[in-house]
Amino acid sequence: MVDKKSNNVSTDDILLKLCNSVSGVLTKASHSQIHHAAMVQKIKKTSLKPDIGCFVIFDGGFSGLVIINFTAEAALEIYRGYLLNMGLPETELATSHTSDEVSNVMGELMNQILGKFISTISQELQTSITQSQPKMLTVNKQLVISIEANLDEPVSRRVSFKTAQGNVFYLELSIDDTQFLQIKEFENVDTFDPDELLEQHQNAAPSPSPQPAVESGGNDDLLDELGI
Repeated sequence: MVDKKSNNVSTDDILLKLCNSVSGVLTKASHSQIHHAAMVQKIKKTSLKPDIGCFVIFDGGFSGLVIINFTAEAALEIYRGYLLNMGLPETELATSHTSDEVSNVMGELMNQILGKFISTISQELQTSITQSQPKMLTVNKQLVISIEANLDEPVSRRVSFKTAQGNVFYLELSIDDTQFLQIKEFENVDTFDPDELLEQHQNAAPSPSPQPAVESGGNDDLLDELGI
């Protein structure tokens, strides 16, 4: 049960939920730890920056824009970790961040991130938001593309993330300045995650029991009964 005294939610609390979705999805996908910084930067506007920019617009209970700017090194590390974790041979993986395959994989992961975020928002804030299809763009070193959502009172933040190999990428969030105030207690209902259920089932599967050793005396008794 949620305690209404301590559960008023601000825009920065929503940002933290998004950060946890990014870390959780990418850590599980790449099979390596992805961490976000403890400090958040206030920014005037959001933009796509080199080397790969991903963005998604969402609306509903509140509206906003999510951007993740990956360096080439960070994108390739996550891409390779994801596909190697799925069992693909290394010889079949792309070696350049400009490959369409890298963009497709990062777009798929962006979709998973927003899906987890939307599920969390629905469960914990009891409101509904919907997302657009993620858009990917390979950005030239000399290019910065400003992206703006149609927001009344936008609040924009930037958070840095670091991969297991020390590569850095950035999350930018712009949303309407909002706050959720709890007016009564309610139960948090856990959402069904088929991937987690499958993983738990695999981890809980019992290992085959070793066959008990047969004593030589037992063999002699059997031979005696057969008259051999």
